[in-house]
Amino acid sequence: MLILGFESSCDETGVALVRVGKSGVPTLLSQTLHSQIKLHQAYGGVVPELASRDHIRRVLPLTRLALKEAGVQLADVNAVAFTRGPGLAGALLVGAGVAAALAATLGVPAMGVHHLEGHLLSPFLSQDPPQFPFVALLVSGGHTQLMRVDGVGRYELLGETIDDAAGEAFDKSAKVLGLPYPGGPELAALAKLGDPAAFALPRPLLHQPNLDFSFAGLKTAVWTAHQRLGASPSDQQRADLAASTQAAIVDVLSKKTMRALAQTGLRRLVVAGGVGANQALRAQLNALCARGNVRVHYPELALCTDNGAMIAMAAALRWQSGSHTALIAQTGAFDVKPRWPLDALAA
Repeated sequence: MLILGFESSCDETGVALVRVGKSGVPTLLSQTLHSQIKLHQAYGGVVPELASRDHIRRVLPLTRLALKEAGVQLADVNAVAFTRGPGLAGALLVGAGVAAALAATLGVPAMGVHHLEGHLLSPFLSQDPPQFPFVALLVSGGHTQLMRVDGVGRYELLGETIDDAAGEAFDKSAKVLGLPYPGGPELAALAKLGDPAAFALPRPLLHQPNLDFSFAGLKTAVWTAHQRLGASPSDQQRADLAASTQAAIVDVLSKKTMRALAQTGLRRLVVAGGVGANQALRAQLNALCARGNVRVHYPELALCTDNGAMIAMAAALRWQSGSHTALIAQTGAFDVKPRWPLDALAA
């Protein structure tokens, strides 16, 4: 079975082909990706209308390239998957519209995939795929969640952010420090030059017994600390504040995750989403998991950002598990869900 996957939820246009052979193991044949970082840098963040227009320009050339790199024809495709949500409505509609049109033309199913399920299952594309059940830490853009995962489509929400997500805390703190978009990676790079103990920043909800997150207060504390440095902080002061900010975010994510593992009794962890590429987070989680005898799995770094491969893979795993029928749209019809809780998915 050959699945063509489209991702267009925000500022990356991704197209990929995944094949499920006789062995039953999904294999990534090709993926193409275009990032809109340069397009949005002048505005300091994503402009939805510009994002949608750029998806329209990129999606068909990327599709042709993905087919060429995989060495297959469009007529060979057995199903088309697309990101149905969550995300920017206009951007989602581009991928959904192209996928629905191609599926109708080919006479194959169109499957609307949850963006976060794509991230959640992306480690199955790695050379060391996880086994069910596991705890998942999803840290993608505006989402920070802890999930118990017992199988494809079998998700239990353990905790989530009640305000800003970890990615938003990175990006908004970076903006306070005058760093360019995208702020998260820029802050992480600057943090390597600083002292993570230089500023006493809060760790919101860290000592609460629940598994929820809150980063709005941390963002405010970073702004306050920066104001106290005056109009022209030194490069070292900015680096110290960046390092202290990253340390606070990583502490909360790591310790809440270990608490989730302890409460569920599970000994396997999956970390997925853009923030999952952060090296300080990986280092702290690796150390804590080694101490607690927990296996930890990450997607390849290239698969941490939004991409078509994770959408095609999620569709393939859904098909394998027999839980794909709820994702199939009527022929020629489609809709998108800009807001779509992951735990609302039915297996």
